[in-house]
Amino acid sequence: MKLENPNFAAPADADKRKAISPVICYPPETLQQPELTALAKLRRQSKKTAEVTAAPRDAACIDVPAGAFVRVLSVEGPQVGDLNMWNKHDLTERFYSGKTRALHGTHLSTGDRMWSSFPNMRPMATVVDDTLDWYGFDAFGGSVHDVIGTRCDPYTGRLLSGDDYHYCCHSNLTRALASHCDLPLHDAEMLVHDVLNVFMCTGFTRDTGQYFMKASPVRPGDYLEFYAEIDLIVGLSACPGGDCSSEHSSDVAACYPLVMEVYDPGEEARAAHVQPARSAYDRTHGLG
Repeated sequence: MKLENPNFAAPADADKRKAISPVICYPPETLQQPELTALAKLRRQSKKTAEVTAAPRDAACIDVPAGAFVRVLSVEGPQVGDLNMWNKHDLTERFYSGKTRALHGTHLSTGDRMWSSFPNMRPMATVVDDTLDWYGFDAFGGSVHDVIGTRCDPYTGRLLSGDDYHYCCHSNLTRALASHCDLPLHDAEMLVHDVLNVFMCTGFTRDTGQYFMKASPVRPGDYLEFYAEIDLIVGLSACPGGDCSSEHSSDVAACYPLVMEVYDPGEEARAAHVQPARSAYDRTHGLG
């Protein structure tokens, strides 16, 4: 973080330099916008076809066909979840939280898209419903559903505490993907990636710029719902921090399950869905 007492004196025009207006790095205006009205109509004709539960301090995966919907649902108590997405047919194409953040901001909600990793760089899913959209940003700069945190993991835990903790979200997702795809554990781990922190309330402190978390506003019955743009495997870990009001790797925090439900609009509707094309960049990187 920045020094409280800088080693170097500010120049005479420091205030003028700090007053320069910011420029958005990746203006999203040229992005194709999702047709939310049409998707809402499609959702109303959909029927639940699958469900899986991520137990407290554990994770689960579910298949979601292109053109169907998946809902992440709070069912018993305040609980946050770490979510990964993979292309069902090519697990190396996975959710790219950093580029999603650059395009849509630090916290996602209805109409935002979840983009895939290079060289594909295409929408994997579109957020179509968010019962916590009322929260907006609070006085601390906090909001829900962030793409700024990574995931609680045993490596950082070992670094900071000297202990091994196996039920953090990284390990939970690793076990779940290995089981779902019948992969060796270490191969599955290499495919686990930075997450969408579903229901988690986070932000950056205004004085030091540190990543913070606070008690999630999620209630039983709240949900975040996506439209699958391609055939997906979705992984979800019920974070060992519970609502993350105090810590995010804990055997003592109150934790609750999370549910993923798949809603299918029907084979004909799914067949009519046009999957997003992969990036058209030629990949010559200046040497073509």
